[in-house]
Amino acid sequence: MADAVKPQGCTNLKLRQLSRAVTRHYDAYVAPTGLKNTQYSLLSHIVRLGPLRPTDLAQRMRLDASTLTRNLQPLVAAGWVELGPGEDARSRSVAATDAGRAKRAEAQKAWKHAQLALNARLGDERVVALHDLLDDCLTRLDPPDDPEHDDHE
Repeated sequence: MADAVKPQGCTNLKLRQLSRAVTRHYDAYVAPTGLKNTQYSLLSHIVRLGPLRPTDLAQRMRLDASTLTRNLQPLVAAGWVELGPGEDARSRSVAATDAGRAKRAEAQKAWKHAQLALNARLGDERVVALHDLLDDCLTRLDPPDDPEHDDHE
């Protein structure tokens, strides 16, 4: 019976296709606020966790440092995030500005509408099952001794 179920196709391709479809869905709702959904996610993390070191933010978001640096640039340019001095001369700190907190609040309303629309389209039970499956897969794929990866959105 163990041979009866065999995965077909490329899991990476299927996840990327799903990710692109979900990204398009959220972007359609969040774009009128002037943010891409990746920028909204980054700004939300900074508002919730900041001020914090860029390396800590990258770890919490499961991003590499160069991706974080690249994604921070438009938020800094827009005045929604500021990079300041850190705890010592060699470190920096990332924090949301007042304008950034206001932008996040505006985008959060759009994101909530996107989430409710996705739930309605897929069905609440399917979304809950998907979240459970994704959380389980992330747990299985994360390094075992990494407490920074316990935080899920």
